[in-house]
Amino acid sequence: MSEVKKPPPPGESGRWTRIVTARPRLSLLLALLVTALAVFAGSGVADRMGSGGWEDPDARSTRAAKALEREFPGAQPNLLLLVEAGAGTRGVEDPAVAAEAERLATRLAAEEGVTGVGSYWRTPLPALRSEDGRQALIAARVLGDQKTATRVLERMAPHYQGEHGPVHVSLGGQVAVQREVTETIQEDLLRAELIALPVTLVLLILVFGSAVAALLPLGVGIVAILGTNAVLRGLTEFTEVSVFAQNLTTALGLGLAVDYALFIVRRFREELAAGRDPRDAVGATLRTAGRTVLFSALTVAVSLSAMMFFPMYFLRSFAYAGVAVVLLAAGAALILLPAALVLLGHRVDSLDLRRLWRRGRGTAAGGAAGETGRGWARTTALVMRRAPVFAVATTAGLLLLGLPFLGVQFGTVDDRQLPATAASHVVQQQIRDGFPGNPGGGLIVLTEGARGAGDLTAYRDRVGALPGVVRIDGPVSAGPDSRYAYFSVVAEGEAVGPQAQDLVGEVREVDAPFETSVAGQAAVLVDAQDAVAEELPAALALVVLATLLLVFLLTGSVLIPIQAILLNALSLTAMFGAVVWVFQEGNLSGLLSFTSTGDIETTLPVLMFCIAFGLSMDYGVFLISRIKEEYDRTGDHEGAVRAGLARTGGLITAAAVILAVVMVAIGTSRVTNTKMLGLGIALAVLMDAMVVRSLLVPAVMKLTGKATWWAPGPLRRLHGRFGLSEGEAAVAATAPEPAPARDSRADPAAGGAERIRAGAR
Repeated sequence: MSEVKKPPPPGESGRWTRIVTARPRLSLLLALLVTALAVFAGSGVADRMGSGGWEDPDARSTRAAKALEREFPGAQPNLLLLVEAGAGTRGVEDPAVAAEAERLATRLAAEEGVTGVGSYWRTPLPALRSEDGRQALIAARVLGDQKTATRVLERMAPHYQGEHGPVHVSLGGQVAVQREVTETIQEDLLRAELIALPVTLVLLILVFGSAVAALLPLGVGIVAILGTNAVLRGLTEFTEVSVFAQNLTTALGLGLAVDYALFIVRRFREELAAGRDPRDAVGATLRTAGRTVLFSALTVAVSLSAMMFFPMYFLRSFAYAGVAVVLLAAGAALILLPAALVLLGHRVDSLDLRRLWRRGRGTAAGGAAGETGRGWARTTALVMRRAPVFAVATTAGLLLLGLPFLGVQFGTVDDRQLPATAASHVVQQQIRDGFPGNPGGGLIVLTEGARGAGDLTAYRDRVGALPGVVRIDGPVSAGPDSRYAYFSVVAEGEAVGPQAQDLVGEVREVDAPFETSVAGQAAVLVDAQDAVAEELPAALALVVLATLLLVFLLTGSVLIPIQAILLNALSLTAMFGAVVWVFQEGNLSGLLSFTSTGDIETTLPVLMFCIAFGLSMDYGVFLISRIKEEYDRTGDHEGAVRAGLARTGGLITAAAVILAVVMVAIGTSRVTNTKMLGLGIALAVLMDAMVVRSLLVPAVMKLTGKATWWAPGPLRRLHGRFGLSEGEAAVAATAPEPAPARDSRADPAAGGAERIRAGAR
């Protein structure tokens, strides 16, 4: 039997309670004021965000791209005007078409912020003319960062797209795609919020019964979301922030607010049912569930902060948003929610919207919640009786679901992230299907310091002889006295396909008596993969070591932290397998309305791991803390596992379902990466709550027995001095058994304190 901890000194255990409950009305008023300021501070944040950030800013390809933009602006066009000859013309060679195209090119070259304008009619390269002769391209470079380029395009677009005499013009290129991605994400995020908020409220009412209690998690979530938007708005003044991070803000803001509020309100209702007055009930709740929420928030924040190791601002943006929303959700749950509970007291159960349903069902409804707790206890007992079978079968099933990930192919984002009907996607698809050589999609080799045309020609011949090179154009020099020149290299297959990626390394290895560098989409992808591979060990080390430390401080066990790491990782296999099977291989693409590119964006698995692992730890902390409390109280290992699941199984499942609903709402996005993120995380959350926590955890804890709680003497003493757990305060004051009448309404989510104890027995 484990050593029972001494209760904390009264002054220490009550200090935080006095701080957050001394003036609850003032606390809520200040929160309302701060939230209003956050609305003002965070307004317009999406307009200051970017939709890129997948490249390594310090990579060789990025430095080459900057040099090309400086020396040869036209070498990397990011705006394409697709000019289609009208029905009454002879195609792009028609004099009327050529004259109108030249007029458009001249006008475009005169636009502020535009340079490097070229066209098929000025330079009749085959790559700029469609194979059927009905379409041709005008290419240009819009200067500045993404936000500046987007503003330039918004100013120009109405004057160029549409009918112009004998031609029709459509806009494509990177700038047009990024502009449409940003607009689509903003529209989809609003729709997701309009879906998630009412559905979440309905589910919370079903869980709590009381409309008053159901509104509390939503209030916490709104504070966290608005506060995070203000933080992101401030960060845009100093660094690039991805617009995709707003999706994480909404998802985690609602999801974690529900998790934390469910846990705190459930414990508060238990304490009320045990006969405490509201202020004492809040104090007991903060000393128990409050500490668990704090530990949970720290584990999730650490997991998300690991993305700061990576140089891509796409990943860093999710770290900014994730850490901010986690800390704000936890802060609101530990400061504002207790103040509200003090004021509400027993009225937290007011507006019971299930009253009519209970009347119709009679006494059966009154015992439904109790059956929930007893059902979890019976299920856990069954799993523990057949622990080897459940452990092996569940592990094998999860590994089997993850097998498709072994065939993952990494790529980069392009216009196919957008719906097939999106204007820029249509233009880019027409270029892919109708133009030879995928204009603008090849490699660009920049040279510096060549002594003469002979050196450049010899180097060009060596590059052109490499396997996989379809065509090489150039060299193009900036002038007779320039140190710079560049070649355009077209590889076999897709612009970022395996052949193009292999060619990047081969070109970099070609000897030259001058400096060379490689730019282009394939080079950016290769460098991004190298950056992820280089920083991944450090990021994983942070997540693993921090998780081991925090779970040890919570439990005092050496084995439980290791179990937590392994089981959390196992819970993610289904998500990664589904991502490849669905989004890479294109299964269900018609049902889910997306275009498969045959690969997965390089940073997406890292992002999904950090989010899903953190959320898995969230549920793991909730479960383990309650099992630890029971074990500290009774010393009965198997009984503690049964009681812990009986008390928290329904709670964790309800929280997981609500978070999954929020993530599915995010997954309704028309942008493929956002769809992948939302649906993938939803699957991971459900698998973790309904399979790993319900089946694998009790089976493994049965197999490890009381050794689960073992730690060497020095570590036990360390935990005795610095460790925290829910059981610490539970032993401090033994509350009277709840009265049957009060207990029947104490906590529909968990079935009431006494009914759960009965179920555990």
